[in-house]
Amino acid sequence: MGQYAVWVEFDVMPRHFGEFRAALLVNARSAVATEPGCLRFDVLDAAAFASLIHLSEIHADEATFKAHLEPPHVKVFDKLAGPWLERKAVTFATVTQIAKS
Repeated sequence: MGQYAVWVEFDVMPRHFGEFRAALLVNARSAVATEPGCLRFDVLDAAAFASLIHLSEIHADEATFKAHLEPPHVKVFDKLAGPWLERKAVTFATVTQIAKS
């Protein structure tokens, strides 16, 4: 099986957007730095919508994604961010990568 991807769309309460984004960046950097199976973690600001932010994660496989849910940095982020959200949508997929090397 191929790499495992996660796409998350967050609709953040506007008054908490700065705090949310800062916490998300800490979580993303920690995941890439400390989790061997976390291959990529991108944070995307939706230009047309000030309170919308996406993240795209690529993990080596589904097992490494499931392991990604356990470290303290993920639990801290989830606890902080939950009350700042209007909505959260998660999509899982396998990866077919077409890219320049």
